[in-house]
Amino acid sequence: MHTSTGQEQLRGVVKSFGPLPGLQVPTSCPRATCRRQLRRQAKAAAQSATPVEDPFAKKEVYHDGPINSFFIKYFSAKMAEQLGRKEYAPGYEGIVELSKEIVRGRSSKQQQETVSNILGSLLPPDAGSVFRKLFPFSQWSAELNARITMQFFAWLVGPMEMKDVEVEYKGQQQIWRSGVHIKKCRYLEQAECKGMCVNMCKMSTQKFFTETFGLPLTMVPNFEDLSCDMLYGQMPPPLEQDEAYLEPCFSQHCNIPQKRAGRPCPKIDTRREGR
Repeated sequence: MHTSTGQEQLRGVVKSFGPLPGLQVPTSCPRATCRRQLRRQAKAAAQSATPVEDPFAKKEVYHDGPINSFFIKYFSAKMAEQLGRKEYAPGYEGIVELSKEIVRGRSSKQQQETVSNILGSLLPPDAGSVFRKLFPFSQWSAELNARITMQFFAWLVGPMEMKDVEVEYKGQQQIWRSGVHIKKCRYLEQAECKGMCVNMCKMSTQKFFTETFGLPLTMVPNFEDLSCDMLYGQMPPPLEQDEAYLEPCFSQHCNIPQKRAGRPCPKIDTRREGR
């Protein structure tokens, strides 16, 4: 009775806004799924009524100094090592080129596993167990990692700033300074693909920190302005319950949407596509 009443209330709220093009109110669905579907449909309807500025229209220009160039070259070399390649584009373009090769011909799970192997190759053996002993999950370790991200990973994702995060810790809701807001993700801007964002970055990084380091991390990309929030201390939901799971392709930067209007990007979860 509670679930049915909740769905009726939710549908009533949506209907109170009046008719929106493309918005269909589900007649029956699980509560969480119903909410995600309504949010996605309302977002799509609002975008069709009011065109959203193309976040790719103005590309950010980066001038990588010696330190950033070193990290880019080192990371690219580790990616190429996993693929058995010796040649790839110089600079940041190499990271994107190698990422696309990882995606090509691999399932979502295989893509994430490849990235996990790359991340693992960046660290010494037993780094995860050592980290867990030295930095057990706490407010201090979450805030420390947020500061480390700010200081050492701008070369990968672009400018960032700290933010507060609501974290459930030991049965209590607390506010920690353990969030990092990526103003406009360099990787997503260059890749121009939500599937690559989800599998090559979001899911792989969440799993790496949560399972290897024992530090929960949730990443929340905003595909309207290409920003992203990294929320250290917040446990990530399963992909199927994540709002990113139902995201459609970038309409102006992919030829798939014309064939799949209103449907999720097929690259986010290849299992959903039967691959």
